[in-house]
Amino acid sequence: MTEAARTFAKKRLAMVVAGGIAGLAIGLGGVYGISTLVGNKEASGANAACRPAVDLARLIAPFARGEVAAVNMAKTPLKVPGFAFQDASGARKTIDDFRGKTVLLNLWATWCVPCREEMPTLEALEQKKGGADFQVVAVNIDTRDPEKPKAWLKDVGIHGLAYYADPEARAFQELKAAGRAFGMPTTMLIDSNGCELGTLAGPAAWASDDAIKLIEAAMAGAKRGG
Repeated sequence: MTEAARTFAKKRLAMVVAGGIAGLAIGLGGVYGISTLVGNKEASGANAACRPAVDLARLIAPFARGEVAAVNMAKTPLKVPGFAFQDASGARKTIDDFRGKTVLLNLWATWCVPCREEMPTLEALEQKKGGADFQVVAVNIDTRDPEKPKAWLKDVGIHGLAYYADPEARAFQELKAAGRAFGMPTTMLIDSNGCELGTLAGPAAWASDDAIKLIEAAMAGAKRGG
């Protein structure tokens, strides 16, 4: 083989290798692009199914007043992310496990000063309205000593709330990514289909007449089918 032929062969091999790498990159891009597109479509579809919750949020918005005036009623459909947490026995739970109930999801932590004042009002709300159609789901997001939150609840005098914990704090991170969590406590009112009705950043007097009227309006709307 002449020198010119060897040079040509080397150039051709380089072009083939470069083309193969480019093709692989395009292929991988296509796969990941399709995966992302499918994920976006699934999320979009789930959110679209939550449009009735936005209609209900608009109807009950007049009840977000007084002690719960700071609740930001849903204006766009949002399916609550499917983050997992644990019950007192360590069993895995998600919001879907409460399907059929209106839920007040509350994220709290032992280092959250306002949580200490708010927690008794959540327990009182559960005692007043908890049942087949409504539940307060208070999820602790401490990431260290798993016994500390239980001791904290005992110290605050809380005995009537079911215990839930998310030791990896994924709930907060996923709600933060959705633009629904900014600090502690974070509370979300969720309809019986797992869709957002409203969100509150900060504490509230959840056992107040204002809060109870808002919860009752949400429950009544669920019974009417939104």
